[in-house]
Amino acid sequence: MKRASPAQTRFSETSAPPGRDMLSPLPSWVEKWCQVSSQVQGGLRLGAITLWVPLSVGFEACLLLVPGTVKIRWTRVIWGVLCKLLGLRIRVIGKRAGTVGGARARARGERPVIYISNHSSWLDVLVLGTLLPSVFVAKGDIEKWPIMGLVSKIGRTIFVSRQRSTTGRERDLMIRRMVDGDNLVLFPEGTSSDGSRVLPFMSAFFAIAKLPRLRNGEKSLLPITYAPGMSPIIQPVSVVYDELEGLPVSRLRRPVFAWYGDMDLGPHLWQLVQWHKSRATVVLHEPLDPELFPSRKALAQAAWNSVARGAAELRQNQNPVPQPGRCEPSEIPYNKPRVMKRLLDRLPPRFASYLKIR
Repeated sequence: MKRASPAQTRFSETSAPPGRDMLSPLPSWVEKWCQVSSQVQGGLRLGAITLWVPLSVGFEACLLLVPGTVKIRWTRVIWGVLCKLLGLRIRVIGKRAGTVGGARARARGERPVIYISNHSSWLDVLVLGTLLPSVFVAKGDIEKWPIMGLVSKIGRTIFVSRQRSTTGRERDLMIRRMVDGDNLVLFPEGTSSDGSRVLPFMSAFFAIAKLPRLRNGEKSLLPITYAPGMSPIIQPVSVVYDELEGLPVSRLRRPVFAWYGDMDLGPHLWQLVQWHKSRATVVLHEPLDPELFPSRKALAQAAWNSVARGAAELRQNQNPVPQPGRCEPSEIPYNKPRVMKRLLDRLPPRFASYLKIR
């Protein structure tokens, strides 16, 4: 696929790595040296990624046969190492709701969590996959991609086509996965943006969180539903790539990270690996209980307000504060594992140069 010429021009003029600026006070030989060194760095990173992906994904395929949550934990390691190889650090503000999940967690009465995030790049999958013990819900087109489709399948991604004829089946599949122990990550904008704003959330994405209310004695017509008191909670998440080479990211530098429209993945990745270091900041807002909202639209709007405000503060280089939620504290499952599982839970973010949680 080819990108539209305006996007291509904007990308090439604003996201070139050091040594490629059109106007530079440096001598020509210094510019050439910077250009060559950045290309060598990019080549080494691509080589490491090419080696890591098949090895790690192959091991993940073996873990699919193992019961328990080990496959969820290993998937986070895969994403964390990829962040490390890309030179992408992660800063986290707020507290993650939800545990690693699994059948035992549901048996203990721990409600599933749906993480609702803004979406501006394929990098969002790496960042959120490192931090959140969950599976992604992606558009069905990705399933047909040559390499990413296979990786996504082994990573237990749920593919949706967004066609009316398959809506019910896909809804039932997502509910089944949460009942069985998974948490989900949703991008309710429906597409990726240029990173300058958060697009409106589609309320249809919240249908799995807020099922039709039943009257006393009335039976659900759905083939699968949540047990009483086990419906999922929502945690809004804001993701912004706010630092490049130690400097704040301006509007002109957002195309370094943003991947949207009909941009090609290959050129975007090649430009990114030539930068030395970057940072993504993730704000984990306080959870929302769908049962406390009158409709899906009200729930979608509340989640959008939190995500959009957090993202706006990050783009303005402010110190964001997690937005208040609407959920009883006793209903929020927080991670309190044993010592060994706590260490395993902290391992993936360490690969990604995880900074801190406030």
